[in-house]
Amino acid sequence: MFLSISTGLVVGIIFLVIVVLVVVMVINVYNQLVILRNNVRNSWSQIDVQLKRRYDMIPNLVETVKGYASHEDGIFKEFAKARSMYQEAAKTGSVTGAAEAEKGISGAIGRLLMVQEQYPELKANENFKELMVQLKDTEDKVSFGRQFYNDTALKLNNKIELFPSNIIANMFHFKAADFFVVDSDEERKGIKVKF
Repeated sequence: MFLSISTGLVVGIIFLVIVVLVVVMVINVYNQLVILRNNVRNSWSQIDVQLKRRYDMIPNLVETVKGYASHEDGIFKEFAKARSMYQEAAKTGSVTGAAEAEKGISGAIGRLLMVQEQYPELKANENFKELMVQLKDTEDKVSFGRQFYNDTALKLNNKIELFPSNIIANMFHFKAADFFVVDSDEERKGIKVKF
């Protein structure tokens, strides 16, 4: 009798230890997933801040250029369209929409830089110079932010897909993060700011 109670107690303790270990593992993985998801959200918000800064800066740049290149109306329409696309993407939190707006703005900035080559007096304008310095700084921050965002999204996506954390991710409905992707060869070249 003593032997059977002791064996049952040992089996019960082992079972309890296993249950506690599984619960601790689930809690740990869940917390890691929450941290990674929040890191993705934070890194996206950092990109969003820089994109907003860029889109807020562009009207000032456009106004400065308008005085010199009033016949370049197509560029100004491209900026307006890209800015509108970005604002819509920002409302919905769409990474893909922001990437599309990014493509449009990169093309318009490239055309704007060609215009500045045609107008040497524009290149000498102090407002234009300052705006171009700020734009270059913003472009660098956007580029760094995109890289950081994609690295963070990769960590989250790996955690969601790898075993055993994929089981917990599916149980709690964690979703993979979209990457901030550059689709066009023109956008891959980057923006050259010259004075």
